[in-house]
Amino acid sequence: MAAVIVSAVRTAVATARRGSLVDVPTEVLARHILSAAIDRSRLAPELIDDVIFAESLYGGGAVARHAAVEAGIVNAGGMALNRHCAGSLSAIAVAAGSIMAGMDRAIVAGGVHSSSFMPMLAWRTPGSDDYSDTRFPPTHPNEPEAPNDDMTITVGWSAAQAAGLSREEQDEWALRSHQRAVAATDAGRLAEEIAPIRVQRRDGTEFDFAVDEHPRRDTSMERLGSLKVIHPEIDGFSITAGNSSGINDAAAALMVVDESVARAEGLEIMARVRGWCSVGVPPRDTGISVIRVVPKLLGRTGVAQSDIAIWEINEAFASVPLATCRALGIDEEIVNVSGSGCSIGHPIAASGARMVTSLIYELRRRGGGLGVAAMCAGGGQAGSLMIEV
Repeated sequence: MAAVIVSAVRTAVATARRGSLVDVPTEVLARHILSAAIDRSRLAPELIDDVIFAESLYGGGAVARHAAVEAGIVNAGGMALNRHCAGSLSAIAVAAGSIMAGMDRAIVAGGVHSSSFMPMLAWRTPGSDDYSDTRFPPTHPNEPEAPNDDMTITVGWSAAQAAGLSREEQDEWALRSHQRAVAATDAGRLAEEIAPIRVQRRDGTEFDFAVDEHPRRDTSMERLGSLKVIHPEIDGFSITAGNSSGINDAAAALMVVDESVARAEGLEIMARVRGWCSVGVPPRDTGISVIRVVPKLLGRTGVAQSDIAIWEINEAFASVPLATCRALGIDEEIVNVSGSGCSIGHPIAASGARMVTSLIYELRRRGGGLGVAAMCAGGGQAGSLMIEV
């Protein structure tokens, strides 16, 4: 059994809490992207076995099943998956694994995330009847060197320290990310992977949201250099808002099917899933976890690093892909060729599927080849996925 991708689509990425999707709930984004993935695949909805959507800091439930019912796909189940930032990479992997095992024929896999609608959670304090509100569950606790509620230290700064990166090097990476995202947008390269969503403004007017709004055209090394570091009390701290990822809203989904189904139904095969894996590391090493997951993925698939045509390494912070490239000897020119977290943004549970979608379209433009998406994830882990176009 072979798992192939017959559609890949995402929404444009919005800036959270003040952007175009500020009043579009998570479940509406999920329904929209599920319908878009089905429509683009041309697969009969009754052939879909399951829907697997990653969600992070959403508050529980199973948005995938809700979206399936709302989209009229009542015959398909719905699974919620959480691996924090790497959740939608794992959703694709779980879908591919089930298909390759012969248990399912067609699964829509992806992720949805709205920081604009991230709920507050009430947790009872053990030994009392008192409740406290927080956005973070107790299964993801703070540690002295890895504060859960401050990823600038746990991820960004830890990676910068481990790789000996300067503030200037991180700002240069972030600037290039914005420049690449703007260039890709202007050239129309991202339009084909985006499914516009109709949005109603608070004044009642409507518009189609179809272009990533987080990339900054006006940024420069001077502007980035003028930003204050987030923790000036920490000697040498180099993480700023400029070399960090955005806080964003978006959704992305892919239709993963058995190759025999694709051929029988006359569907266009966009890519094949070649392999996937994850790793765990001490939480303080989250920012350099990709350095471990990439060799593991290459070893499992038997593919040489030099055979990878392009890479997507999520810019949770600029220090993460920069540290990874330095440690593994990856050519920076073929990493995040149309931007990433610093520019396009990082809608947490949707980022992995967004990255794989971008990989597919870019590889198709280049005539095919192998692509890898890899990213660190909260709690001290990393996920990765390899595709072939």
